[in-house]
Amino acid sequence: MWFFSKKKQLEFPDFWWAYEEHFKHPLPELIKDNTFIVLDTETTGFNLTKDRMLCIGALKLKDNNIVVKDSFEVYIEQEHYDVGSAEIHGILKKSKRNRTSELEALKQFLVYIENHVLVGHHVMFDVNMINAALKRNGLPKLKNENLDTESLYKRTLLISTVVQKKDRYTLDDLAKKFSISRKDRHTALGDAFITAIAFLRTIEKLKSKKLKDLIRKQGPLRFGL
Repeated sequence: MWFFSKKKQLEFPDFWWAYEEHFKHPLPELIKDNTFIVLDTETTGFNLTKDRMLCIGALKLKDNNIVVKDSFEVYIEQEHYDVGSAEIHGILKKSKRNRTSELEALKQFLVYIENHVLVGHHVMFDVNMINAALKRNGLPKLKNENLDTESLYKRTLLISTVVQKKDRYTLDDLAKKFSISRKDRHTALGDAFITAIAFLRTIEKLKSKKLKDLIRKQGPLRFGL
């Protein structure tokens, strides 16, 4: 059994081993010294088995700044298509966008994110969609730490006894709260940009200095926009 397990492990592509290599180095202790990857996926639906990613969009945050020139956006070829979800994300089946294979998109994404902390609104949905794609292509799950902007935002409300709290907060709720433009809402890169600003505003309110103060056990997987 050990022999076959070892043989299978060695069949992983070079880009996976390059990704894993980054995790030999610990993340910086202070938030300001870390790079964060703010991501969003546009998908054909919410079913992790049947649905597929149409697009992955991501931005890097360094020293509390969005590095716009170092953004990531990739559209993915796929056979599955849902007309209903197209009304939300606007990605048409026969659009002229350049698209790449799912495996190539994953390769590019892993090169981009390295070992940095992933940030998203209801981030576990995006992480699990990416993990499902990795599994389809014979690869292990993502190894990155992750932060959910909804969970972090809720922690800012614990300080206040005035604000009436809700069970959940959408990205639109956070955009309204922080007066963020929703011009490119429901595009992967547009939603990543809104999430990035909301994240920066939220951690400013939390006044945390160390990364470990932000990273806590994530709640249950949530769906929704």
